[in-house]
Amino acid sequence: MKFIKFFLLATLLLAVDESMSQVFENFFQEKTLRIDYTFSGNASQQWIALDKLNSFVGWYGKRQRLSEVPMKGNGQIIVRDAKTNTVIYRNSFSTLFQEWITYDEAKTTTRSFENVFLVPMPKDSATITIELYDNRHNIATTFSHIFSPTDILIHQIGQTPTPYITLQKAANQQRCINIAYIAEGYTADELQTFIDDANVAMEALFEHEPFKSRRDCFNITAVCAFSEESGTSEPGNGIWRKTALGSHFDTFYSDRYLTTLNLKQMHDWLAGTPYEHIIVLVNTEKYGGGGILNSYNLSMTHHKAFRPVVVHEFGHSFAGLADEYAYESEDIDAYPLDVEPWEENITTGVDFSKKWQDMINDSISGVGMYEGAGYRLKGVFRPSEDCRMRTNENPTFCPVCQRAIIRVIDFYTQ
Repeated sequence: MKFIKFFLLATLLLAVDESMSQVFENFFQEKTLRIDYTFSGNASQQWIALDKLNSFVGWYGKRQRLSEVPMKGNGQIIVRDAKTNTVIYRNSFSTLFQEWITYDEAKTTTRSFENVFLVPMPKDSATITIELYDNRHNIATTFSHIFSPTDILIHQIGQTPTPYITLQKAANQQRCINIAYIAEGYTADELQTFIDDANVAMEALFEHEPFKSRRDCFNITAVCAFSEESGTSEPGNGIWRKTALGSHFDTFYSDRYLTTLNLKQMHDWLAGTPYEHIIVLVNTEKYGGGGILNSYNLSMTHHKAFRPVVVHEFGHSFAGLADEYAYESEDIDAYPLDVEPWEENITTGVDFSKKWQDMINDSISGVGMYEGAGYRLKGVFRPSEDCRMRTNENPTFCPVCQRAIIRVIDFYTQ
């Protein structure tokens, strides 16, 4: 009996502890802690190092379900209360660094990448841990450090925020999703062009379900980070331009892969503005873009495919959706065929019951198992013949992707 009473008491205390950890005000201030890290390594070994701590007034991320994540991601940042070791905040992410180590260059070269994460400012000392996962979902490397809110070397930033324009306000400011469009390759004389492009991007997003029916869940701003020169860099053509974020094509030597590696610079522009999810709008007519889970989404603005591309990339950066296409010319081993991917819209069939198996009998939706996804022609399956995550021509997200997006929106807002 004593054992049973002790077990019940311990269970009750654990439940109370977990409940308390979900109350934002119990552990956090109304400020953002921005942590800059350096990820370095190669195909065989990776390292994480703390670079700098920064803080600005206001927190624009989740305020509930603080110790949960809607998807595993390729890595996670975990904040624990130092006194109790209770997880008080967690978020998942992916990084360009983790993508790079899958390329042949990483077999012979060691490189470093900037990475920036936002967490609510703890009231008391905390242990902050970064975990990076390999493509089999195992921890590849991990790094922990102690944080104190009284540390005099925390840089206070954002006192004079970059000018921004509010494009849309959410119905509930306490339970909403904050998106910032940020200008890249726009000069001060091109302000109106940027605002027009931001409005086009916003309306393109809300033309798609389920964003359309849940539009009032989103706060959206346009941040005017102006560049010295118009456009973006094109290394393959010998063109290097002086821009706010230093974006460029030819990332990892892929002509249309448009990214920025200057994450600290990007977050410097955004400091003090209301943001969590970032959409970089690049002033170029050349086709390209990229999307990285809980890091940023980047798209060209003056190519005819701007609207579908900016929405597709937001599917990556916001909802963690995978690409549903494959390459005829090469078979990229991003997803081992004996492991179930964490992304909700592709499967190897290893643990299909956790994916869209329950939707297949719905003849109206057309959901099934279509081979060819995740950059592999064989062994990886997508849920529909076509989808916004497969081609620019398809006008909608498939039913499985829509369900995945709804789950993420609900996670942040309910």
